[in-house]
Amino acid sequence: MRKKIISTIGMMMVLFVCVGFSGNATAAEAAKSEAPIVKLSYVEVAHYWGWWYYKKEVEPTKGTKGDYGAPLDLAFIFEIENPNSFPVKLDEFKFTVAFEEFDVNTINATESQWIPAGKSNQLRVHSVIDGRQTLLSLMVTGGFKLKEKGISAFEQLEKWWTAVPEFSFPIHVKEGAAVFSSDKGAQVVPFTASYPE
Repeated sequence: MRKKIISTIGMMMVLFVCVGFSGNATAAEAAKSEAPIVKLSYVEVAHYWGWWYYKKEVEPTKGTKGDYGAPLDLAFIFEIENPNSFPVKLDEFKFTVAFEEFDVNTINATESQWIPAGKSNQLRVHSVIDGRQTLLSLMVTGGFKLKEKGISAFEQLEKWWTAVPEFSFPIHVKEGAAVFSSDKGAQVVPFTASYPE
C-alpha cells in the first residue's frame, strides 16, 4: 500500500513538472510572437467627378435643391505582413485621412481576413470624401489654419479636388489601428503613413 502511494505521488510530480514545462513553452512561444506589419503601398483615385459645388439656390435639372459638393473616392492599398510562424486574423482596421494638415475623413473597416504564416495580404480600403461635408469641417475645425495660410475654405477645397489626380499635395494616414487575433491572443498595431512619401 505504501509503495502504491509513493508511486502515485511520484507520477503526480512528473505530471506537474511536464505541465510546468508545457506552460513555460507556451509563454515562450507567446513572447516570440511578432506584431504584424502594416504598410501603405499607394493611394489611388478610384472615382473622380472633377470639382464642383452647387448652393441650394441653384435649380437642379432633376431632384431636390440643396448644398452639394463633388464627391471624391480614394482607395488606400495596404500591405499587411505576418512575420509569425502561425496565421493571424485581421479583425478591425481604422484610420483618419488628412489632406496636408487637415483631417477630412475617418475610416472603419470591419471585414476580417486571415494572413497566413510568413505571408502578406493586400487590403484595399475606400474613403469617399464629400465636398460639402469637407467644407463644413474646414470651416468649423480648420478656420484658424486657413487664416494662417491666407486661403478660404472654398479655395482650399478647389486646390485639393483639382490637384488630387497628380497627388501634388501630401495625403496622410493618421491614428491608424489594426486589431489582430490568433491562438496567442489579440494585439493592436498602430500605423501612420503619407502618400506620396
